[in-house]
Amino acid sequence: MDSSARPAATPLTDDAAGQITRAEELAYELTIAEVMTPEPRVVTPQTRMADLLETMRGARISGMPVVEAGQLAGVVSLEDLVRAMSVGDLMARVDAYMTRDTVVVCAADPVVEALKTFTKSRVGRLPVVGPDGGLVGILTKGDITRGLLRVLQKEFQAEEVRRYRASHLFEDIESSRTSLILRYNVQAHDFAAGGHASSCLKRALLRLGASPLMARRCAIAVYEAEMNLVIHTLAGGFIRAEVEPHRILVKVVDDGPGILDVEQAMQPGFSTATAAVRELGFGAGMGLPNIKRCVDKLSIKSAAGGSTKLEMVFYLPASDSLREAPRAPAEE
Repeated sequence: MDSSARPAATPLTDDAAGQITRAEELAYELTIAEVMTPEPRVVTPQTRMADLLETMRGARISGMPVVEAGQLAGVVSLEDLVRAMSVGDLMARVDAYMTRDTVVVCAADPVVEALKTFTKSRVGRLPVVGPDGGLVGILTKGDITRGLLRVLQKEFQAEEVRRYRASHLFEDIESSRTSLILRYNVQAHDFAAGGHASSCLKRALLRLGASPLMARRCAIAVYEAEMNLVIHTLAGGFIRAEVEPHRILVKVVDDGPGILDVEQAMQPGFSTATAAVRELGFGAGMGLPNIKRCVDKLSIKSAAGGSTKLEMVFYLPASDSLREAPRAPAEE
């Protein structure tokens, strides 16, 4: 599969936004290449099963890719080795016992695709191939777990410092109303950039001291609105986020073609996306329903043939106020 033909990875959307964990998000954000074991040990089809036994015992692994002339020929596992041992056939070649119809994953795919493949195939390891189909790594569920834990550990260590630096933005400012304005332009039909604005807004909110849950809620709602600009508008539009200590107001505006029936558009599964858009995996008709589930207040103004203006409001409780972010401990 040519990974270059797929749209860029986009933030996670979910009906139950409040239940999304950071680990689940990472499964969509990280690529397989970032968690796999690169340059794995390999054997050839001509390798004897006795030699395979010694290699697997020494490396303490339970399976290996089989490579011939630089191309993946199959996979041999501990189960295959046990079958050979049970009939006293350790002098047989690996190609007599290996699995030839190998399930593989692409290095550029998100980790969530590997998780789906593990569930469907019920195998213990997945060879990872590059754009040219050559073997570039091996992936196990343990690799995924360790990869997620590495990222979570790094994020945990950096979170306090990052939030401390940015959370003081609203402190010691004397004014009747203090706001930070963030604006993002979105181009129509630019699927490669779809999700960029929502990712940038989420990162900004986290640095301002918003809780991960609040940042996720905003990111999911804005992502859905952003993709509506990409999919349905004539010339795109813009997203304007007004961030205040206790409230986040997001306005999404385009110049057409408008929504014929807003109430109908709010129904789950209703979509006017073209067949070409659906083939790319978008246009399932869950955008506005997902937005409604994430926001505290939603307003949509649209007219057929005219512009659409969408406003989303997120209220921050006192415990999550951007002004009240926790202070970092004093340096010794």
